[in-house]
Amino acid sequence: MAERDAGTVRPYAVGLTGGIASGKSTVAAAFAELDVPVLDADQAARAVLAPHSDGLHAVIARFGANLLRDDGSLDRAALRHIVFADTEARHALQAIVHPRVRILLAEQLRALDAPYAMLAIPLLRETWPAYAWLDRILVVDVPEAMQHARLLQRDDIDAALADAMLAAQAARAARIAVAHDVLDNSGPLDALRARVSALHAQYLRLAGAR
Repeated sequence: MAERDAGTVRPYAVGLTGGIASGKSTVAAAFAELDVPVLDADQAARAVLAPHSDGLHAVIARFGANLLRDDGSLDRAALRHIVFADTEARHALQAIVHPRVRILLAEQLRALDAPYAMLAIPLLRETWPAYAWLDRILVVDVPEAMQHARLLQRDDIDAALADAMLAAQAARAARIAVAHDVLDNSGPLDALRARVSALHAQYLRLAGAR
């Protein structure tokens, strides 16, 4: 991959992923509290679809100008309903967004001065092996019933849309299959923080030994 071949020394890269509503943001925040840089694919996706960006122009060309708000921004809620109801549409959107996000994350990673960084990538398994340049993968895991319940509460959506969103993601076993580390996030916050602290020490050792 270009990220390895460019000759630029970059931090050790840990991919953070997990199913929707598994608590990836909570885990990312716990690492950030330990002064670990966290790069977020969701934030990168917003950046590559910002008003007047080439990414947004590509989305509008594919899905229609009715998805543009009056201020020139993307109507993300409307787009979400489209892509989770139509597999072909979802794949078309991913083909626009994912390559741009990978390029931006790689650029952000090379600009960091830190032993290691977390890259929060919700659809890492779905886009594998495009992220094979990551040094390590951490999967946040919870039972699927807990994902469903959290999704309903967090996003204030109906059960049908929640089911569609869960079905659109890689299976739980498929995510775990690519993981170097699995973090169970079904317990109390104190237990999560203790596990994050242990992983932090492990990643510092791995980064130093690289």
